[in-house]
Amino acid sequence: MTSITCIEDLRVLARRRVPKMFYDYVDVGSWTESTYRANEADFQRMLLRQRVAVDLTARSTQATMLGRAVSMPVAIAPTGLTGMVRADGEILAARAAQRFGIPFTLSTVSICSIEDIAEATGGHPFWFQLYMMRDRRFVERLVQRAHAAHCDALVLTLDLPISGQRHKDLKNGLTAPPRLTLRNMLNMAGKPGWCLRMLRTKRRTFGNIVGHADGVGDMASMADWSSRNYDPSMTWDDIAWIRRIWDRKLILKGILDPEDARQAHRVGADAIVVSNHGGRQLDGAPSSIRALPAIVDAVGAQTEVHLDSGVRSGQDVLKALALGARGVFIGRAMLYGLGAMGEAGVTRALEIIHKELDLTMAFCGRTAVSQVDGDVLLQDAPAVSVAPAS
Repeated sequence: MTSITCIEDLRVLARRRVPKMFYDYVDVGSWTESTYRANEADFQRMLLRQRVAVDLTARSTQATMLGRAVSMPVAIAPTGLTGMVRADGEILAARAAQRFGIPFTLSTVSICSIEDIAEATGGHPFWFQLYMMRDRRFVERLVQRAHAAHCDALVLTLDLPISGQRHKDLKNGLTAPPRLTLRNMLNMAGKPGWCLRMLRTKRRTFGNIVGHADGVGDMASMADWSSRNYDPSMTWDDIAWIRRIWDRKLILKGILDPEDARQAHRVGADAIVVSNHGGRQLDGAPSSIRALPAIVDAVGAQTEVHLDSGVRSGQDVLKALALGARGVFIGRAMLYGLGAMGEAGVTRALEIIHKELDLTMAFCGRTAVSQVDGDVLLQDAPAVSVAPAS
């Protein structure tokens, strides 16, 4: 492929270069995948309002997310197993985000550890995503490690107390650790570049868990620990406990209902992420962009609202901003770039989204993202009204 012009080009290239079990892990939804498809389709149904004869010579996509200045209102979402899409994948993505001037979020179930990211980025602040585990001592130690690594925001994911069923993962034997069947090994052998990079790295386990959780000294003991430790009993009281032990910015991810958004504000969240986990959990849930307006109406003047799931272009970013989001997270778009070309691919994905955001904003007659509001959408798009922040 000689010219990469859109995220779809990166997806196609990643599919060629990443072993099937790890590519499918990225490109999968739960059950029938109806919510996974709706996340993209509902963005595509929204129409933009073209304006002309506006001076567009001075444009800026600069914004802030949780008080941090960013080159565009986009953050890299936490994605598990990133270091299996590409060796040292979390490090590569974090470096690309740092250079581009946007936040990077590391997953609890990453391959590279919190400390790996801190070292690789020279102590540059990043965000850390936390899952609530039954082992609260382990959770508390994770929070302390994130604090020591200069993470300036904690992203607590709420919508995975139990895991949704993803048919492709079951068929591919994607477990923790992955099951190396003959079919999987033959497929990996057909990806020599991926294999060579994985042989060269020392990071092939869950770096935040193995060697840190009690009784988890290697990947063999990881499967039993993970099956026992995701906590289906998590309630708002547990979230309030996290708020008490974390003294920096707290983001609650996985909100789809206005009442949950109001409760997030009541427990002290600095921001929420409207998200259906990329369509990987409750199949039949609304797309994130469809759920966004009601949540912005509920808490947008009190709590910063972000969005993820289905964002594949700068136009999608603009549409989310028009409906009241203060920023968006990208997961699959980043992973497609990573799988296709490593760090350069992540940078290319960010460049594509940035350029699309800049040009679409201009075609809609705006010269700064702070000017983007519901007027850039045609009337048949969902409407939202946001009271001014106090």
